Amino acid sequence: MNIACVFPGQGSQSIGMMNGYSDFPIIQQTFQEAADVLEQDFWSLVSSGAAEDINSTVNTQPLMLIAGVAVYRAWISSGGKKPALLAGHSLGEYTALVASEALSFADALKLVRFRAQAMQQAVPDGVGGMAAILGLEDSVVEEICHEVTSSSSGESLEAANFNSPGQIVIAGHKNAILLGIELAKSKGAKRALLLPMSIPSHCSLMQPAADRMRQQLESISLQSPRVPILHNVDAKSHADDTAALKEILIQQLVSPVRWVATIQAFAASGITHVIECGPGKVLMGLNKRIEPQLHHSSLADSEAIKQTIGNLSAQ
Repeated sequence: MNIACVFPGQGSQSIGMMNGYSDFPIIQQTFQEAADVLEQDFWSLVSSGAAEDINSTVNTQPLMLIAGVAVYRAWISSGGKKPALLAGHSLGEYTALVASEALSFADALKLVRFRAQAMQQAVPDGVGGMAAILGLEDSVVEEICHEVTSSSSGESLEAANFNSPGQIVIAGHKNAILLGIELAKSKGAKRALLLPMSIPSHCSLMQPAADRMRQQLESISLQSPRVPILHNVDAKSHADDTAALKEILIQQLVSPVRWVATIQAFAASGITHVIECGPGKVLMGLNKRIEPQLHHSSLADSEAIKQTIGNLSAQ
């Protein structure tokens, strides 16, 4: 038995998402640790805050990092099996770096807060966007992006997230997104819909944010991961090269999230169980569609943590 742990990014947040973890004091301890570093009460935010506050990028990114680290700590402290590989979806890659001990929790908190601000400031409100395209082959979606970019004067459209077979997110200028949606429908997409996100993540419009991250990472210390991480940019591990790890984090902002390739690489490397560490089950749903023969689970609350540990112990 070989397990991999994966960490969700933006999109899995919700008010009350940590309410199901009351059996694990380490969860609240992790939130308090984060509050001491960023001087913000994320526990109150996630327990009783306003939806618009929890969905603000500058809050969502550190919040999902904290939640993922907290759940992973609960897993390990309760006797959960140590993973052979790690990965994180977009922002979740920072959580994987903390879990692998390549990046300190305090440094990760400061980095993701800076990352969120840099992304928010990279593109003015209303200029960019993202859309989900369902039911088309990767190559068809990439052709649509190329066609729109070629026909638009100075506007771009790119594939941003390869989430699962037939589920791709595109990102770019708002008008290009709208044109891409219409083209996708004309080519037989089951659904093509604009997402409620003003930040066009994982595309070339994030280059200003990537440039700022390059400067910010110069002052951050990274170690070789104790557990190898498969990265969004290439679905490969760069465990012995900390300079490459920093470059990966920079390129991640302007490159698509290759989640399908990541889960396929897990299967090819002998992983048998993929465990989502964090609230929600977004990644588990994607993972099942990518590699249905693997065992998939989500540590979505205290009971799920205990049940998963029990199930693995019995095998």
